[in-house]
Amino acid sequence: MSDDHSAAGTPINTAAMTAFGREHDDVAPASRKKVISWAMWDWALQPFNTVVLTFVWIALYLTSRMFLDPDVRASGLLANGSYMNCNKSEYLGSAYCSELTDLSEWWGWANFAAGIVILVLAPVLGQQADARGNKKKWVIGATIGVALLQFALFFVEADPKFFWFGAFAVAIAAVISEIGNVSYYAMLSEVSTPKNVGRISGLGWGLGYIGGVVALIVCIPVLFLIGQDQPLAFKLVAVICAVWTIVFSIPLFRNVPESPAYASSEKVGFFRSYVVLARNIVKLFRDNRPTFWFMLSAAVYRDGLAGVFAFGAVLAAQGFGFSFLEVIVFGLAANLVAGVSTLLAGRIDDAIGPRRLIVIALSGLVVMAFVVFALKDYGTIVFWICGLLLCAFVGPTQAASRSLLTRLAPPSQQGEIFGLYATTGRVASFLSPLAWSLFLAWFGGIVYGVLGIGLILLIGLVLLLFVRFPKDVGV
Repeated sequence: MSDDHSAAGTPINTAAMTAFGREHDDVAPASRKKVISWAMWDWALQPFNTVVLTFVWIALYLTSRMFLDPDVRASGLLANGSYMNCNKSEYLGSAYCSELTDLSEWWGWANFAAGIVILVLAPVLGQQADARGNKKKWVIGATIGVALLQFALFFVEADPKFFWFGAFAVAIAAVISEIGNVSYYAMLSEVSTPKNVGRISGLGWGLGYIGGVVALIVCIPVLFLIGQDQPLAFKLVAVICAVWTIVFSIPLFRNVPESPAYASSEKVGFFRSYVVLARNIVKLFRDNRPTFWFMLSAAVYRDGLAGVFAFGAVLAAQGFGFSFLEVIVFGLAANLVAGVSTLLAGRIDDAIGPRRLIVIALSGLVVMAFVVFALKDYGTIVFWICGLLLCAFVGPTQAASRSLLTRLAPPSQQGEIFGLYATTGRVASFLSPLAWSLFLAWFGGIVYGVLGIGLILLIGLVLLLFVRFPKDVGV
C-alpha cells in the first residue's frame, strides 16, 4: 500500500473529536461564559492528578513508611534520627527498604489494573457518548465518582491493612477520571470553532496547570500545621481535593449544554463499538500507513511520559529519600519547568520540525532515566537535576506529537484522525505501571523502577525511528 498521506478515502468514524472542533462555520461561536465554564473542569479535576495521584497523597502517604509494620519501620531508623535512604546500595537489602519497595510495587500493580480497565473501556465510551448525545452526563457522573472516592480516602488509616483500600480507591478514581476525560475532550467541539479551537483547548490546559499548582499551595499549610507525619493531614488534603472537584465543576454543569448526538456516529451496542473501533484502525492502516505507525509508537512513548509523572514523586520520596518539603518544592518546580519548556517547544518545532524535536526529547528522557539509576548513590542532587530535565523534555514531546500528527493528517480528516489519536493514546496505558512493578519485583529496589519507565520510553523511540514519513509533510 502506498504511503501517500493525502489519500483521504472515506472518513474514519471515530466521532471522538478532541482537538479541532466540529465543522460549524454557520454556527455562532459559544459565549465566553460557556467557554470558561467548559475549561473550568480542567481546573476542577487537576488537584486529583497533582495532589492525590502525583505529589502528595500517594508519594508521601500511601507508599510511605506510615504503611509499614511498626517493627519494620523502627528497623529503618538510624542513630542520627533519620531513616535509611533506599537509593544507597548498602540499604537495599534491608527489611525496611524491601517493604517500602513492596508498597511502591503494589501501587504499580493497582495502577496496572486501572490501565487494563481504561484499555477495555475508554476506546469505545467516546463513540457511545457521541452516538447517544450524552457526553455531559458522562462528565457529571465521572465528577461525582472522583469526588466521592476522594472523600473515601479520609477513611484510609495509616495501617498496612488499609493499603489496598487506598490503592484501589485512587486507581478506580483514575479510571473514572479518564472516562470523564473522554467525553470532556469531545465536548470541546461544542464550545469552539475551527478558528478558535486551539486557543480554547489551550485555555483548558492552562487552567489545569495553574489549578494543580494552586491546589498544591493550598494544601501545604494543612500539611505543615497538622504535621507531615500525621495521617489526619493527608486525610484532610483528600477532602479538600474532593470539595475542590465538586465546587469548580458546577460552572460546566450549569452553563454548558448537553451535546447533541453526532449524525455520523453509529448508534450501536457497547460490544459492537469494538467492531467499529477495529474497522477504523484497519481503515487508517490501509489509507494512511505513516499515521498508523506513528500512532502506534506514540501510544507507547506517551504512556512512558505518563509514567514519569505517575511514579516520579514516589521515586523521589521513597527511593531517594526526599523530605516532605523537598517533594512539594520539586512538584512546584516540575510543573513550572514542564510549562515553560512546552511554551518554548513551538519555536523549536518551527525551527527543526516536530519529528526531530520528538526524537531529541525522547532521547533526553531515556538518557536521564538511566543516568538517574547509574548515579543513584550520589543522593538527592542527582534526582533534582535529572528529574527536572525529565520534566523539561515531557512537554515538548507532547506538543510536537500533536504538531506532527497535524501535518500527517489530510485536511479532510483532521477531526477523525485526532479522535483516533486520543483513543489509541489510552490503549497502552498499562505498560508503564507493568514495567515499574516488574522491575521492582525482579530487582528488589525502588530505584530500579526508573529503568522500567526508561525502557518503555526507549521502545517508543525505536518504534518512531522506524516510521517512514512522507517527504512532503516537512516533519
